[in-house]
Amino acid sequence: MTEDNKSLNFLEQIVEEDLKGSYSKEDLRFRFPPEPNGYLHIGHCKAICISFGLGEKYGAPVNLRFDDTNPAKEEQEYVDAIKEDVSWLGYQWDKECFSSDYFQQLYDWTVQLIKDGKAYVDSQSSEAMAEQKGTPTQPGVPGPYRDRTVEENLDLFARMKAGEFKEGEHILRAKIDMAHVNMLMRDPIIYRVLHKDHHRTGSDWCIYPMYDWTHGESDYIEQVSHSLCSLEFKPHRELYDWFLDQVYSGEDLRPKQREFARLNLNYTIMSKRKLLTLVEKGVVSGWDDPRMPTISGLRRRGYTAAAIRNFIDAVGVAKRENVIDVALLEFHIRQDLNNIAPRVMAVLDPVKLVITNYPEGQEEWLDAENNPEDEAAGERKVPFSRELYIEREDFKENAGNKYFRLTTDKEVRLKNSYIIKGGEVIKDENGVITEIHCTYDPESRSGSGTEASKRNVKGTLHWVSIAHAIKAEVRLFDRLFSDENPDGHEDKDFMEFINPNSLTTITGYLEPSLKDVEVGDIFQFQRKGYFNVDKESTADHLIFNRTVGLRDSWAKVKPKQAQGNTQGQAKPQQQQKASALSTINKLGKKLANLPEDKRIAAVADIQKLAASLTEDEVKGFFNTSAKKVGTRIAGIESLYAFAKAQNKTINDIEGAEAFVEKAKEDSNEILQDAASRF
Repeated sequence: MTEDNKSLNFLEQIVEEDLKGSYSKEDLRFRFPPEPNGYLHIGHCKAICISFGLGEKYGAPVNLRFDDTNPAKEEQEYVDAIKEDVSWLGYQWDKECFSSDYFQQLYDWTVQLIKDGKAYVDSQSSEAMAEQKGTPTQPGVPGPYRDRTVEENLDLFARMKAGEFKEGEHILRAKIDMAHVNMLMRDPIIYRVLHKDHHRTGSDWCIYPMYDWTHGESDYIEQVSHSLCSLEFKPHRELYDWFLDQVYSGEDLRPKQREFARLNLNYTIMSKRKLLTLVEKGVVSGWDDPRMPTISGLRRRGYTAAAIRNFIDAVGVAKRENVIDVALLEFHIRQDLNNIAPRVMAVLDPVKLVITNYPEGQEEWLDAENNPEDEAAGERKVPFSRELYIEREDFKENAGNKYFRLTTDKEVRLKNSYIIKGGEVIKDENGVITEIHCTYDPESRSGSGTEASKRNVKGTLHWVSIAHAIKAEVRLFDRLFSDENPDGHEDKDFMEFINPNSLTTITGYLEPSLKDVEVGDIFQFQRKGYFNVDKESTADHLIFNRTVGLRDSWAKVKPKQAQGNTQGQAKPQQQQKASALSTINKLGKKLANLPEDKRIAAVADIQKLAASLTEDEVKGFFNTSAKKVGTRIAGIESLYAFAKAQNKTINDIEGAEAFVEKAKEDSNEILQDAASRF
């Protein structure tokens, strides 16, 4: 393996090997082939990023081809949405193609198959054909129509095309081998009758080709060099090649199909059919509902293309199916928005705060930093007055020493403004606090340079001036499903796991700088999370969607410390937090033996922690004993996350290449897969 190839994933290695053989760079062409029967979801992002990413890496064209062979489910709406999604992710295709463009060529090739004795019309019921097809351990048997003459098959197929038969009355099958070990090779269907108008060809056709027949032949027509599919199509590769054998001229480039593991997320449904069910039953407002895992839903919720691409890159290209923790996706959107989202103040559960010693009718416009992560973001002015809103949870009438927000006779700082001290409260007839009184120190204004302003207080609260506050509808979105694997229960329907709290709508009060926001604008509501302006928002009725909270509210509660002799044990407040490296090591010790779902969750935790490691800490994994497989996996994941966070390659880190190569050669498949991303 050359120096340049050592950090390539297995698909890139395949391309590199082909370039050493009969392929030239000019031969390379990739494609992304969605069926326009629904909106694209986060799972499709992996396929998009792989094919278009290879195009970018090798300067090769990538086709956007719509595999539109089923008019019963496909619509122009889906075509338009798919184009918008791919463009939004930042990719540009070379040719926009449709399998329907090739209907005549596919038909002509099929007629030749019949003439060559390699296809026949079957007139049995679907039940009879299924019974004759056998099982994975029992060979199929020929049906009664398998030996029809060429003339009879040509006549029936022409009449199928002419619309003489009802749907299901006849189908056309390839004549391969009913005893083949691969059931897909047991005389697969090539054409069926469908009396439905096509979104592009109208009523021109009433027979439509099946996907397996269309897929490889479309690749061949377009001269696609590498047809990259998700892993469920691996058994189809043999059929893909058989069909190509029937049309390949021997002179043109012959496409090759290769497979990668699809993207699966917990707490998520990836079936377009089931996502459509959510839409049709009104569980969500549409395909772009911000709770949906569709690209359009994520975009409306406030996810960025950069965050999604970074997430796909972190997941990597693997050969084995796995389930990724959705927390990793949320981690990447937080990381991206932390750098670009302006900070603003918004109160979502308000209680009135009155500063009793602040002059009535007075107001000040104070300086507030827009984004501490971006010096170029500058500052804005926020109004301050005698009466403010603060969050109800930020005040307790009676609180202990560990409560660092506002309470009676205790000082806190109001963000960008003054230090205040809690006083009396006013309650309604039910004992609910309606008003909090406090006093402020006029010498303590933030940034004034006075001794009072430098006084150290532990709590800082956000606030909004009541006189200047803007009302807004705030939609608090959460995960749509309450179960990690809503589609994985044989005895239960996925609809039983709908999270009843997936959407909560409240009224929030915002600082006036948000008065002129536009649809899609993204902000961090300080201490509350990241929010964006929804497409339904208007100047008179602002609507904000919560993209993600500042922290993972679904994180599992850490197990309690083991019970036992606690003599001499440090008190919790005296205990030091475990370092990131220590936690990674603990996770790594059991990593190789964990069930897949727990292992995936542990890997996500390791990647989050590893981004904060030093290079020396990462290099400490390189000499791990071969028998400590779990720790070596943790080391590979740590190296990956560290290199990404530092914008480095393994060539930049001494010893990293040898560590990765050794992992690729290991007998443990989990370790191999982890290393294959480099």
